[in-house]
Amino acid sequence: MKGGVGTADARDQPIGAGFGRRWALDSFATRRKAFLLILSAPAVLYVILVALWPLSQGVWYSFYDYSLLRPDRRTFIGLANYLTLFSDPEARTALTNTFVFTFFAVVVEFVLGLILALALWRDSRFNRFALAFILVPVSVTPLVAGLIFRALLTPDFGVLGYWAAAFDLSSQRGFLGDPATAMGAIVFIDVWQWTPLVTLILLAGLKALPSEVLEAAAVDGASHIDRFRLVVFPMLLPAVFLGAVFRTMDAFRVFDIIFAATQGGPGDTTNVLMVHAVKQGLQFFNIGFGAAISNLMIVCIIILSLGFMLLIRRADQRINT
Repeated sequence: MKGGVGTADARDQPIGAGFGRRWALDSFATRRKAFLLILSAPAVLYVILVALWPLSQGVWYSFYDYSLLRPDRRTFIGLANYLTLFSDPEARTALTNTFVFTFFAVVVEFVLGLILALALWRDSRFNRFALAFILVPVSVTPLVAGLIFRALLTPDFGVLGYWAAAFDLSSQRGFLGDPATAMGAIVFIDVWQWTPLVTLILLAGLKALPSEVLEAAAVDGASHIDRFRLVVFPMLLPAVFLGAVFRTMDAFRVFDIIFAATQGGPGDTTNVLMVHAVKQGLQFFNIGFGAAISNLMIVCIIILSLGFMLLIRRADQRINT
């Protein structure tokens, strides 16, 4: 009897009703995909025009002898710009300075950022006020930070530089004018500006730690050092990885602070890859060689990022085993 009713219901349905429902669902899915594609199209177009297209042009120009002084003449020279890059003493110095600056800036920022994050971990009114106060340097653009410290460290009239030179804490050329202290001064400026950002990233990681694990470690009798070494820091590794990658990528392409404070001087003491590339491209109009320097910088950033990923993966595997 039930079978007869089901057969009658099926017969009562119009021909093509199931196809119509499937077509309606497919049409809705198609319209939804088209709607999402239209929404994302401006962002994708922006990335293509602002990032991918200039990047591809830079790769293309690096294989040519292309100068803005003679824009109508372009000669394909293959890898000659890259060979010149590694044989040029000034370019090698810029590469070394970039690695030195990146290493010391990121290490110091993470040490100070971790100390400040641990100090601000407890949620209190004073800690909230202190966190808002130390985030002020992040709101200053790097170019303005370089100009501010250039004025402060000038030995003639700078608030810090004058008294440092008067008490023989620096040479008469000042911290930024002496080859022995110029790179250290640039690292100090970068640390002053970006340590609060590292502190904020690590503090967010600390706030996200489960309190039950920390309380269990305290009940088991673990000291503060053991809790940090065995519980807190291993669980903080994702935040450390995020901050390390961001700061390494940003520090490796530093330009604003150095250009405003020293312009790569004195001599080649603070000349880094980005400053060297800008000089070659916009000062000497050697677009091909400047593009080769920029491509080398991108490759170095990719290698450093992959190195961080391998280190974090090994650390995570060691913790989980």
